[in-house]
Parts: sequence; C-alpha cells; structure tokens
Amino acid sequence: MAIAIDIAKEYPAQEVSSVIKSALTMDARIAAYKEKRYMSICKRFEKKYGMGSNEFVNKLESGMLDDRDDYFDWFAAKKGWDIWSRRLRILSGVNL
Repeated sequence: MAIAIDIAKEYPAQEVSSVIKSALTMDARIAAYKEKRYMSICKRFEKKYGMGSNEFVNKLESGMLDDRDDYFDWFAAKKGWDIWSRRLRILSGVNL
C-alpha cells in the first residue's frame, strides 16, 4: 500500500525521506523497548500465577478470577504488550 505525504514547504525529497526514516526508526526503538518492558511484567505475573497472559485475560474477562490488585496491573501490562507489539509490527513493515 502506498501512502502519499504532503510536505508543506519545499524541501528536497531525500532530506524529507531521511527525516521520516529517522522518526520511524526512533519510534520503532521506543516500541521495541515498551514491548519488551510490558512482556517482562507479564512474564513475572505468569510465573507468579502459573498461567499464560492470554489465558489470564480470558479468565478475567469471563469473570473466573477475583479482583485483586495484581490482576488489574497484569491486565494493563498485557494490553500494553499487545498495543506495542502491534505498533512494532506495523513499523517493521514500513519501507521508504
């Protein structure tokens, strides 16, 4: 899929491309860091409670688990992991 980018000022295409590549590279680094961080949090909860994060979310959403504070933290970490993993996959698929 091609995406058109409208640049408000007249800049050389190579310079614009370089700036966009740099921004995407930086965002990909941030996404990779955040994905790893949230995954690490989830892995600690998985070890503590003896179940995978996907299984945990399914059980929590179906009402099979209580409302302890750890579960809310785990749920937030899992959602963060999912969001940043998706963002990283999207960024990894962009070619300029």
